[in-house]
Amino acid sequence: MTVTPSTFATTYPDHFYVDETQPEALQAHLESMGFLDPNERIHQCAKAGEGNMNCTLRVTTTQRSFIVKQARPWVEKYPQFEAPWDRILGESDFYQRTAFDPRIATLMPKLLATDDAHHLMLLQDLGSGSDYSSVYQGAPWDNDTLRSLASFLAALHQLPAQAPFPNRAMRELNHAHIFTLPLQNNNGLDLDAVQPGLAAIAEPLMQDEAYRQAVAYLGNTVYLADGPSLLHGDFYPGSILKTPSGPRVIDPEFAFMGRPEIDVAVFVAHLHLAQQADRIDTFLQHYQSPQGYDYQLQAQLAGIEIMRRLLGYAQLPLTLTLTEKHDLLERSRQWVLS
Repeated sequence: MTVTPSTFATTYPDHFYVDETQPEALQAHLESMGFLDPNERIHQCAKAGEGNMNCTLRVTTTQRSFIVKQARPWVEKYPQFEAPWDRILGESDFYQRTAFDPRIATLMPKLLATDDAHHLMLLQDLGSGSDYSSVYQGAPWDNDTLRSLASFLAALHQLPAQAPFPNRAMRELNHAHIFTLPLQNNNGLDLDAVQPGLAAIAEPLMQDEAYRQAVAYLGNTVYLADGPSLLHGDFYPGSILKTPSGPRVIDPEFAFMGRPEIDVAVFVAHLHLAQQADRIDTFLQHYQSPQGYDYQLQAQLAGIEIMRRLLGYAQLPLTLTLTEKHDLLERSRQWVLS
């Protein structure tokens, strides 16, 4: 049975449901967790950012502020899509696996508490600053930020071997949105509603059988296959916050053990989408790739990320013309078939 926001309460009557309009209920629940001090009262609840997957609120109390993040059985921004309900457990696992390495932990919020039974996690509040989506409108990446992010990824990908972390259900969900749905006819997404004329320039690529087969092959043999490195899983500007202390990385809900080329390819693709490909060399110079790293695979995966961001549901606030999108799709075809 598909659970929706309107049916959740009757389907799971004993499950606490985070609601920004019900601070009293949240107060009682956090008290039951032993998280609030005896005289601490919630002063305000408000949506924190524009995350796609989860309900994420900034909670301000009489003593502090923190982030409450809850997973539902659907994608928060697109409730028509079911999503693995236990994804918050995988995200919590990621924070715990990386907490001991300051090269990683200092660039992420601290995990404060978890409530596994109610799919809820409490995180350090990094402040109300924006993410880096402004790069799509021309805001430049600076060298220090690129160096920090490259060093973060290098440290993450070279962590000592740990217990398996397949995060299989979330990976399968993301696999569908990256490798399958964007090239699927009648997938429910009106590309001309995204930008008039986009469907026409997408059609040749969507009908290119060699391209479709190559994308499917890489999805099955690389993305769905386990690998040696711990990955963030969605390393793009929307998962990076601007703070007074520098960039901070958030939302590792798609994390898993896989090929390190996946994370790097995603970031490189978004440098292209932001029309800042001239910054790629700076980023890669400070990314210390692990042994066996495959730059051709990186290029192929970057091409797929470009395609799915232009033709899939996970649209970006781009200012690209149809000609620019056509050129990027052609670049995607060339890289994937290289």
